[in-house]
Amino acid sequence: MVILFDQYNMPESVYDVIFATKQQVVVAKMLIEEMKKKDGEIGKTEMSLFATALHDGIKIGSAPGIGPKKEIVISYNKRQFYDRILTPMKTMGLIDYDLYKKTYKISEKFNKNMMKVGLMWLQELRKPPREFAMKR
Repeated sequence: MVILFDQYNMPESVYDVIFATKQQVVVAKMLIEEMKKKDGEIGKTEMSLFATALHDGIKIGSAPGIGPKKEIVISYNKRQFYDRILTPMKTMGLIDYDLYKKTYKISEKFNKNMMKVGLMWLQELRKPPREFAMKR
């Protein structure tokens, strides 16, 4: 997954930086909130139940950025949830999966990875310039 952002128009939410659509943002927030309710860790079965509930549609009071406050139903395809929400969150370090306990856990690795990217950029800045041969 590629994260693109405009430093002059930085969104207020990290979810808006990471995900492309409002629906993905809402679903990712719902997942993290669900995990926070369970002390930041849920099992594989609970994740499947969450994905199934999303597939069937979950009623919520209102979603930020969607419109006026009214009861709405959020529905998200189960397979797309795993492909577009959970898998990118795992690969970026927002969520860890423990193979032995079969649990998903909120992680701080994303922060460490972003600091690593910043350090990589500083190293690139400090490299001496290279000569490029231009063809004529």
